[in-house]
Amino acid sequence: MRGGEELDGFEGEASSTSMISGASSPYQPTTEPVSQRRGLAGLRCDPDYLRGALGRLKVAQVILALIAFICIETIMKCSPCEGLYFFEFVSCSAFVVTGVLLILFSLNLHMRIPQINWNLTDLVNTGLSTFFFFIASIVLAALNHRAGAEIAAVIFGFLATAAYAVSTFLAVQKWRVSLRQQSANDYIRARTESRDVDSRPEIQRLDT
Repeated sequence: MRGGEELDGFEGEASSTSMISGASSPYQPTTEPVSQRRGLAGLRCDPDYLRGALGRLKVAQVILALIAFICIETIMKCSPCEGLYFFEFVSCSAFVVTGVLLILFSLNLHMRIPQINWNLTDLVNTGLSTFFFFIASIVLAALNHRAGAEIAAVIFGFLATAAYAVSTFLAVQKWRVSLRQQSANDYIRARTESRDVDSRPEIQRLDT
């Protein structure tokens, strides 16, 4: 009987020891949500962005830039070709960059990279695309306006310019709003820190 009691005591001590060691062990099961550990598996489309003005304009920009690029690619002969090559580069670059931004914004991937100012990035893209599409369309209309594909490319180039111009205007407004919110948050944070310092005289004594 004594041996049984000693064995029970040993098992109780072992179980309590394992509980203590388990509680103090650094290798605890993580409580991180499963959706955050899946990486790209938790992606979902943001319908609110696609329904908004910026989302619709960005979809229109991608479509217009793609159509303009296709029109310019169907031209087999050109004389001179400088305007055609420039329009081809502008339309292709605008389609790729705007398409990437559309994917990032519609899937909320930009929220995972907060180090980048995405409002400013979108503003720079729309502004530069407006300028270069306008110049490329004017040059193409002045130098190459004989074939039907050239005329179609010029038309879609000016349509893309208008879409990018409206998007630039909206992006400027959104960027200004974000700057105001950031300045307001900085002001509130500074006021909160000053109140914390005023409510703790020991901190003031250490500072002096």
